[in-house]
Amino acid sequence: MRTAQIERNTNETQIRLTLNVDGRGQYQVDTGCGFLNHMLELFARHGSFDLEVTCQGDTQVDDHHTVEDIGIALGKAFAQALGDLRGVYRYGNFLLPMDEALILCAVDISGRAHLNFDVEMPAAKVLDGDETHKPKSAGLFDSELAEEFYAAFVREAKITLHMKKLYGKNTHHIIEGTFKAFARVRVNKLVIVKSRDSSHL
Repeated sequence: MRTAQIERNTNETQIRLTLNVDGRGQYQVDTGCGFLNHMLELFARHGSFDLEVTCQGDTQVDDHHTVEDIGIALGKAFAQALGDLRGVYRYGNFLLPMDEALILCAVDISGRAHLNFDVEMPAAKVLDGDETHKPKSAGLFDSELAEEFYAAFVREAKITLHMKKLYGKNTHHIIEGTFKAFARVRVNKLVIVKSRDSSHL
C-alpha cells in the first residue's frame, strides 16, 4: 500500500496530512477554509484516495498561505507515496464536464515540475462554503488561489500538469471541475500500477 504522512510547520500554517493513493475515497478534511475543504473532499472521492488533512493557518489574514501550503504538503505526499514510480503509468488525461463547464486535464509524471494553468475565472471570488461547511465571516474565496494550489503541488510532486478550461461561466463549477478532472486522471491511468515488475514509462 502506497502511503505518506506529512507534517509541515511554518510561521503561517501547521499542517498534518496523511495520504493513501490506493484507498477508497475516504476523507477527513479540516483546513479552516470551507471551499478548500470541499475541493479536497471531491479530490479524494473522485480519485479514490484516502486523505486526512488538518491545518491551522492564518486565515484571519486570508486563505493564501493555507491553500499554498496544503498544495505543498499534498504534492510532497504524492511524491513520497509513489516512491521510485516503478509500475506507474507516466501519462494520463481526463476531460470532465461540470454542468456548463468543461475542463481538460493532462499529466506527465516526468520528474520535472511544470504547470500550464489556462483557466480563466469569470469571477474574482466565490462563496467560501458549501452544504457541509458554513461560510466564514469573509464569505469569499479568491479564485486565483486555485492556480496557487496547483503550482505548489506541481513543484513538490515534480510532475507536469496542463489544465485548460474549454467552456465555463460559473467560477465555482470551473474550479470544482479542475479538482475533479485532476482526481479522475488517476482513475483513467495516473498512478495505477501496471505490474510489479514493469518500469516507469
